[in-house]
Amino acid sequence: MSNIGDLFVYLCREGGSDLHLSAGLSPRVRLHGELFDVPGWPALADATLRGMLRGLVSEAQWARFGAKHDLDFAYGAEGLARFRGNYLEHENGVGAVFRVIPDRIASLDDLGAAPGVRSLVNLEQGLVLVTGPTGSGKSTTLAAVLDGINAGFAKHIVTIEDPIEFVHASRKSTLSQREVGTDTPSFAVALRSAIRQDASVILVGELRDPETIQLAITAAEMGALVFGTLHTNGAAQTIDRVVDAFPSEQQPQVRSMLAESLAAVVSQLLLRTADGKGRVAAVEVLLRTSGLANVVREGNTPLVQSILQGGRAAGMQSMDDALWDLVRAGRVAPIDAQRKATHKKRFDELIARGAT
Repeated sequence: MSNIGDLFVYLCREGGSDLHLSAGLSPRVRLHGELFDVPGWPALADATLRGMLRGLVSEAQWARFGAKHDLDFAYGAEGLARFRGNYLEHENGVGAVFRVIPDRIASLDDLGAAPGVRSLVNLEQGLVLVTGPTGSGKSTTLAAVLDGINAGFAKHIVTIEDPIEFVHASRKSTLSQREVGTDTPSFAVALRSAIRQDASVILVGELRDPETIQLAITAAEMGALVFGTLHTNGAAQTIDRVVDAFPSEQQPQVRSMLAESLAAVVSQLLLRTADGKGRVAAVEVLLRTSGLANVVREGNTPLVQSILQGGRAAGMQSMDDALWDLVRAGRVAPIDAQRKATHKKRFDELIARGAT
């Protein structure tokens, strides 16, 4: 029987993004967004899979999994790649998912980042929210932005992650990377400490609860540049989600604080390329304007779309415009882009008349 190391090698050799293991099923990998069985592997018995998984984590981590039936961690396969791992229990036994974290941090040039995303490197303060569904490339984009800051500016960058994904070496900046559960008990505790640690830039891996969101906004108000992620689609929904995380009596105050601190919202989606051999990101970029501050303060988020469409010269772009640019460049099939479009009627009209 081959070991789990062989599966990691296969995943990386084939250019896959994720490895799925589940008791009662054969191993599967995600290639260009689709799941495929790994050739030559039978269904894994629960006891066999538990033995494979046990060898990847420490005694403390395995005990935590036994107690909570869920575990997030990072694992490095020497000479191959790092992986973000998750263990889980389900009705048929144990399961696991491993996501590839490339050893090399892609630059903004490598990613072909939009001008609005590139501009984030030069921000001095404020709250930047990078959003999208799981697997949309949020971590990759944030790593590239932090790498740009690290290369160009002498700042103290603190990352708070669960687990640490991309490992940054200090360049012009000083990097302090903290892992929740290992280096700090929670995002909120680490974020509160970062405010006192002369952090110029703070990355919060996930804004999971009102306390963490409140602290992130406060840190931005105090002069730090704070990056955080949310699993939302689009800038307008993201603003509403942040406010709605709080009780109704606190929401007016949160809107006021967010109006003053919000610097940008970047929303990402990954689509299959037209040739079916890869995936490409469509990115919506909302940047701070005086008009945006008023919209946030007044809770009139439907107007965000107008700000996006009117701000292209400043580096902004709506998701539908980003999707149309990909279609026009031949990188994405029209039908795939249409499925992801926010305003499908307008998008259909763009396709119908071949907008220029």
